[in-house]
Order: sequence, then C-alpha cells, then structure tokens
Amino acid sequence: MDNTKRRFFIALLPPQEIQDYAKEIQQHFAQTFASKGAQKSPPHITLQPPFEWQVEAVPVLEESLRTFASHRSPVSITLEGFGAFPPRVIFINVLKTPELLALQADLMTEMETNLGIADSVSKQRPFAPHMTVAFRDLTRQNFKLAWTEFQQRPLQFEFTSGQLTLLIHSGERWEVSSEFPCLARQM
Repeated sequence: MDNTKRRFFIALLPPQEIQDYAKEIQQHFAQTFASKGAQKSPPHITLQPPFEWQVEAVPVLEESLRTFASHRSPVSITLEGFGAFPPRVIFINVLKTPELLALQADLMTEMETNLGIADSVSKQRPFAPHMTVAFRDLTRQNFKLAWTEFQQRPLQFEFTSGQLTLLIHSGERWEVSSEFPCLARQM
C-alpha cells in the first residue's frame, strides 16, 4: 500500500453519553459473543463510507467538508431499537428522516463532484443509517443468539447532530481526525 495514502470516512457522532451507552453494548458483544470488531471506532452513523486519500491533500478534503458543513443545519437524530443485517451485523437503529437522508445524499454528491470520492456499493443500494454494535467477527451461531437477545430490546434516544466528523484509520483503529460544525440556521 502507498504510505502517502490513508483511509478515511465521514460520520455523525452522537453525544458522549450515547457513545458511552453504545460502547457498553459493544463491550457486552465482545464479552458474551466474541465480537470485538465494532470497538475499533467510536459509535457513529456513517455518511460517507471509507475511502483512500492522499495525506498531503487532507487540507483540501477538510476545506471541502468545512464549506459543505457551514451550509448545513444541525440534524435531529432518533435512535430506536435494534436492527440487523444477517448473518453478521447487529446495530442500533437510526430512523430515516428526510433531513438525515438529504444530508447523506448531498454529502455523497459533494464528495464525488468536488473531490472524485465515490463509493460504488453505496450507489447501488439505499442509505440505511445505523450505529453498529457487532459485525464481521460475529459468528452465524452467535448472531442468532445475540439477535434473540436484542431483537425486542427497547432503546430510545434523540439528539441533534451539529457537526460532521472526519475519521482516519491509524492502522489499528478509527480515530477522529477533525470536526466540521453545521452552521446554517434551520428554516
């Protein structure tokens, strides 16, 4: 791999108390179902899936995100219950609101138009906002056990997300690289 490129993705991060709650669930999955993969990033809602970017061009990426975010209003987010992408992924369900769907679609368009960043998989399927608590390393057998436990478990949080977060892969885990406030006023 070219050492001058790193992997990035763009997400919405919930407030710290919701991150802490999600981390407790991820810890439960690690201890009870041997699924630790979700712990390699802060709890988040992915808007732009991982992509490679030249390290020396990060200021260009950041300026584009800063400009995009400055024209966006904060978006209300509702987390409600759990969902799954069988046979490996369990997540906290994020309600699909028109505001969230528009933010994600506009961001994807902006990234492709201005920076040439496009995710071919995301273009083929509708946006399914979620906050992963177990994936990849969750075995099919443990998925069935865990889904039985979480399928009907109640969960309800609401918050306003007022910034986009750029995350960078350190080689070990995903870490916050920079944050971009949404500065436009809501109509």
